[in-house]
Amino acid sequence: MPRVAILGGGLAGLAAAAALGSRGVSVELFEARPFLGGRAASYPLSGSDGELIDNCQHILLRCCVNLLDFYRRLGVESKLTFHRQFYFLEPGGRTSVLKAGRLPAPLHFTESFLRLSFLDLSDKLAIGRGLLAIRRERATRTGLDRITMLEWLREKRQTPRSIERFWRQVLVSAVNEELDRMAAAHAFQVFWLGFLAGRRNYEMGIPCTPLGELYHERAWARFPSVRIRQRTPVDQIHTDGGQVSGIVVHGETMLADWYVSALPAERLATLVPDLGVDFTAFTHSPITGVHLWFDRPVTDLPHGVLLDRTIQWFFSKDEGRYLLVVVSASRGLLEMDRKQVLELATRELEEFLPAVRDAKIVKAHVVKEVRATFSAAPGMESKRPGPGTRYANLLLAGDWTRSGWPATMEGAVRSGYLAAEAVSRAAGIPGSFLLPDLA
Repeated sequence: MPRVAILGGGLAGLAAAAALGSRGVSVELFEARPFLGGRAASYPLSGSDGELIDNCQHILLRCCVNLLDFYRRLGVESKLTFHRQFYFLEPGGRTSVLKAGRLPAPLHFTESFLRLSFLDLSDKLAIGRGLLAIRRERATRTGLDRITMLEWLREKRQTPRSIERFWRQVLVSAVNEELDRMAAAHAFQVFWLGFLAGRRNYEMGIPCTPLGELYHERAWARFPSVRIRQRTPVDQIHTDGGQVSGIVVHGETMLADWYVSALPAERLATLVPDLGVDFTAFTHSPITGVHLWFDRPVTDLPHGVLLDRTIQWFFSKDEGRYLLVVVSASRGLLEMDRKQVLELATRELEEFLPAVRDAKIVKAHVVKEVRATFSAAPGMESKRPGPGTRYANLLLAGDWTRSGWPATMEGAVRSGYLAAEAVSRAAGIPGSFLLPDLA
């Protein structure tokens, strides 16, 4: 069996390791940090007795078939709880519920959609026209990667309220970019796969355990040929002609037959600057997570979409005593200090959840993921590299590569599987790991 070195222990690198490990390939994975998962990780809360928190709330939909397959490979799929209802809250607390009804896809949301109180009839008619246009144009219209989703929505005469309260609320959270910066192609994929293609595709999976537990060493015991080395950054990548000739780790040169880089684009650019990838094209969009622990329950909802304010979602834990608040594409929060972010989050939560006003915050934590994802701007798809490189034995993975998905956990896993397939083919042990979309 060939020897494979994987650089990076985020979801892309872990997915490649699990796929290759399932075929008995000898894999050694190098991760610089003391925990796995990359930007979907958990770590001990400072000053606590080892309490683990996630850097931000990460969710998936049923249409994320490769991410679900990865969790099945690790034997942790039972650690996900799926929700079939989305709760939309207006300032003041009025709540609307979006869920599948009795009709088949793509009409399965019709009953609850018509009852949404935060949209009026003109908004709903406009959204209906827009969804029909997505269904019609997704496979026929060219150039969707060259225009923004906001341009497309205006072309389709969407009302200002439907753009702000429906399209923006769904898409900014899914793609981590604002509508006027987001390529329409990514938005089309979100709505087609998540909301139109199947009755259950939209169901939202939330881990019921810290993310780090999903990649715990117990899970990797299933793959005896995989060795994971944490606190082990790759300092150099040596090349010789058209091959990678080794990597340097802690001053020692390590050799393998094949190398899979699952490193962030900016890190790889410093290690292999002549790779032929336009690294300068990749800019980032941040995500901010605000963790709030209260002295009493403040909601009986499991989660909620918050309308017309800065914060976009809350997720409830510990029977409503612990809320994780999420702001995607959070550029406006980057210059705020911790106190300002906490004041903003608390003030806005009070408008939706009245019980917050009487509760005391026991502790709080703010996480700003400045480089959460690359910005899914028009024209970026052609800049994203595939798994192959100019070096015959070096493959690329990562949510920034051309995975067929935006920069999501599903996209990261897809890229890891694609790199694993490329290694398998080249090594003469072809294997198929990537699952097709539910469309």
